[in-house]
Amino acid sequence: MRILGIDPGLATLGYGVIEASGGKFKLLQAGAVITTPDMTTPQRLTAIRSGIHTLLMTYAPEQIAFEELFFAKNITTGMNVSAARGVTVCTCAEYTDQLFEYTPMQIKQAITGYGKAGKHEMQ
Repeated sequence: MRILGIDPGLATLGYGVIEASGGKFKLLQAGAVITTPDMTTPQRLTAIRSGIHTLLMTYAPEQIAFEELFFAKNITTGMNVSAARGVTVCTCAEYTDQLFEYTPMQIKQAITGYGKAGKHEMQ
């Protein structure tokens, strides 16, 4: 089974593609869809949609996992990232209905066994 994992963002949308077989996992690709501050928001959203579409066509994932968003302070940033996430979810939903959402804590727990793992431990 091929799985696309997405960490939504407006400036940097991270992704990883893995192949799961017989309880083993193989990383096929990891990277980011990048947009720059000199782009308008519509240009950024269009670039994200295009980047996600390319990933879907290139890797043909059977399932797609999204990190859920959490914003404690900056609502303006949160709204822009939410727009980027919305475009990403919509593009993926047009591709498959096998979409799943996980909190950062759930992802950290699954990978490291500790829900509050730091970036170094996650790498």
